[in-house]
Amino acid sequence: MDKKSQGEQPKVSSVNLPNALTVLRIVLVPVFIWFYLMNTVPFRWWALLVFVVAGFTDQLDGHIARSWNLITDFGRLADPLADKALTLSAFILLSIDGPLPYFWVFTVLVAIRELGITWLREIWRREGRVVAADSWGKIKTVLQMLLIFLMLIPWQSFVSAAAFQGLQIAFFLLALVTLGITVYSGIGYVLGAKKAGSKK
Repeated sequence: MDKKSQGEQPKVSSVNLPNALTVLRIVLVPVFIWFYLMNTVPFRWWALLVFVVAGFTDQLDGHIARSWNLITDFGRLADPLADKALTLSAFILLSIDGPLPYFWVFTVLVAIRELGITWLREIWRREGRVVAADSWGKIKTVLQMLLIFLMLIPWQSFVSAAAFQGLQIAFFLLALVTLGITVYSGIGYVLGAKKAGSKK
């Protein structure tokens, strides 16, 4: 019997559209950082645009990979790393020069959760444990992207000081909710992985 008759699936090439979009997102990260660090209103708008494009590729590559059955080992490793590089670089920049004071506390806690889960996910993948992201993980991602998007807008260039203070309060509340769900989803992911491991 040949491999096809045994039901084995042909190996998917790593050179495909979803992986190309992932690589593009990685390339866009330093472009985003450079635009942000130029520290002028026009470049802040450019940084926002690059962030939106990079975030869109995150949704698009995953959809294409699942729909076209183009999931590869490279994609499994590079896609979450590209996501973390984009979001954490944005949070770090906003901690240095953003609209909220002491935002670095939020950034450190989120970085510990994101990098820790990424590290554990790779270990579990090698052990054969596949734990899909639940709805809380997806909500976490949406909230993080929304928070970054709103905080990247150069509000001070076109709103009054009083309006900007109101925005800061809104950002702070959104950051608290985002942090809570980020931590909660991380705990849920770890518990899900342990449950998957105990069933083996």
